[in-house]
Amino acid sequence: MYVKIFSFVIFGRSLHLLAKCKKEQHILSNLLKNQSKINILHHDLLKPMKKLKTRLKNGETLHGCWLNLGSPLTAEIVGLSGFDWVLIDLEHGAGSEKEALAQMQGLQHTSTGIIVRVESAEPQRIHRVLDMGAEGVMCPKINNLSEAKKVVNGLYYPPMGQRGVAKMVRATQFAQNFQSYYETSQENILGIVQIETKEALNHLDEIANLEGVDVLFIGPADLSMEMGIFGQFNHPEFLAAVEKTIKAANKAGKATGILFFNPEEYSKYHQMGIRLIACGADATFVAEGAKNMVEKLAKLRSQAS
Repeated sequence: MYVKIFSFVIFGRSLHLLAKCKKEQHILSNLLKNQSKINILHHDLLKPMKKLKTRLKNGETLHGCWLNLGSPLTAEIVGLSGFDWVLIDLEHGAGSEKEALAQMQGLQHTSTGIIVRVESAEPQRIHRVLDMGAEGVMCPKINNLSEAKKVVNGLYYPPMGQRGVAKMVRATQFAQNFQSYYETSQENILGIVQIETKEALNHLDEIANLEGVDVLFIGPADLSMEMGIFGQFNHPEFLAAVEKTIKAANKAGKATGILFFNPEEYSKYHQMGIRLIACGADATFVAEGAKNMVEKLAKLRSQAS
């Protein structure tokens, strides 16, 4: 009798162990499936930068716009619309570095390159947005060679610059891709300085010839204001300043950029040789879209009554 009981207990434990084994196999199978999904996601995160710098060097004209609402959702919508690049504005935009990070995450799966305009050329501001994953950095109101060198120092690792090394950051996939990021950073990071003052116009050749400065980006509002012809973008003096900037950039093998809000101005600037072109901003897209809809509905209401 004891033998039968013992056999029954052994048989029961065997069934329990078999069931447990099958359960563990099921868990392992699910883990492997999840790992496969993680690998796909990881591969997606390791996608190379959008190669804005290379494309400009190859002579492409790249279209972009401003992001100044600080919203990751509008950033994602704009990115999915097909722009070559967008600029997250930390100088005049609504968001801070925290919102800039969320916007970069929203843009990650789009084909749109990410440029961030920092509020100054202080190295900590440049380092922060690069570590977050920015492909390019724009610095406002760069007036001379000394200030341009400060930008370059913040953009690049030694020996070209003085950027601090941090591995556990988003740009390097938290140390998983640091070596590749480091080795290609000089060829991928786009350095943009804004030409917005009379002083800058007097130092264009020096600024353009500095290694690490890739784009002279004209700030039409600030430049025209300082010249005493605010908003007069067809004024001969303003157009002469634009042409002078383009000439200096071309002579140094660099690109020129500009922001405008009227698409009708595209041909004028493109024919002059500007190739990093921004038109509009997320705020204007929302405002104009809302206004247009209100006007259309009002018209339909009037017709229906």
